[in-house]
Amino acid sequence: MNESSAELDRIVERGVFIRGADRPFGELTLEDVRTRADELRAATGWGPTVRVAPVAHAWRELAMAMARTGSATVGELEAELVIELAQRLWVVLPGGPMMS
Repeated sequence: MNESSAELDRIVERGVFIRGADRPFGELTLEDVRTRADELRAATGWGPTVRVAPVAHAWRELAMAMARTGSATVGELEAELVIELAQRLWVVLPGGPMMS
């Protein structure tokens, strides 16, 4: 297993709290991703919450990629895209270890 493949495995197995429970990121559906994008967009305002806007935008990008490719879950997307978006989605903290 190469480093990129191992990184992808860690990312898609990462828990994301949605629908009332932690679920593996790779198992999130298009509906889950759209819901998260909408929740974050609604939470964006001024002051400190303005920092949420780029994260909401990244979730929207993920939803558009899933719709464009017909992917039923995040795990069906190309590995490079999932790895690229992981930090922008806050699934992996920018410049740091993955979120617990």
